[in-house]
Amino acid sequence: MEIIPVIDIMGGLVVHAKEGRREQYRPLQSALCSTAEPEAVIRGLLAVHPFKRIYVADLDALMGKAPQTNLAIDLTRRFPDIEFWMDRGLPSDGDIPFFQTGSNVRAVIGSESLSEKSLALLTRLERDFILSLDFLGDRLLGAASLLDSPELWPERVILMSLAHVGSTAGPDFHRLASFNLKHPDRRFIVAGGVRNGHDLRRLKTMGAAGVLVASALHSGAVNPRLIEDLGKTVI
Repeated sequence: MEIIPVIDIMGGLVVHAKEGRREQYRPLQSALCSTAEPEAVIRGLLAVHPFKRIYVADLDALMGKAPQTNLAIDLTRRFPDIEFWMDRGLPSDGDIPFFQTGSNVRAVIGSESLSEKSLALLTRLERDFILSLDFLGDRLLGAASLLDSPELWPERVILMSLAHVGSTAGPDFHRLASFNLKHPDRRFIVAGGVRNGHDLRRLKTMGAAGVLVASALHSGAVNPRLIEDLGKTVI
């Protein structure tokens, strides 16, 4: 099972995400780095473990503002050995080449950015993307019919529980179990609520292919040796 760090960027700085309340997010304060500059945060994370992938959420773009494209491109060039999972909302025609040509970039398309009319875009990306099913409580944000259209899903699907992000609620174990049962041919990545190593071990036992983690890394609740041990067996 792979541990994938998350950085949420707003106004050029990494912020502390909590329960999906984006208007309340504040610059990250972490023992791993002295500033909330994205490069400093990434270097702090890499000092913990040589992560191969990092999930980057451009919150400006997700909130309908101008996307932080120059910053995204700069990060991919500064860290060429990292595969960046970029969540920038629904890509325009001009964005699609950026998502497809970068050897170390994969687009994350969140359901919150999709309407029923825009679902056809997923077929144009030729499965070379990661889908995020974004839940607020039990409700899927965005195009509801996406849940009944697994033929549109790529192999890797994020189960994003926004109300659990940055909280002490723990991951949504029930959601992972349900999706694994219904869709055994997909690799599910769990996002939201990881508190400690116990949560991670349980998710691996349940068959999670990966976990998105932020707060537990910055607080030191997850130690480097556990990250290495969890990654020894790839599901």
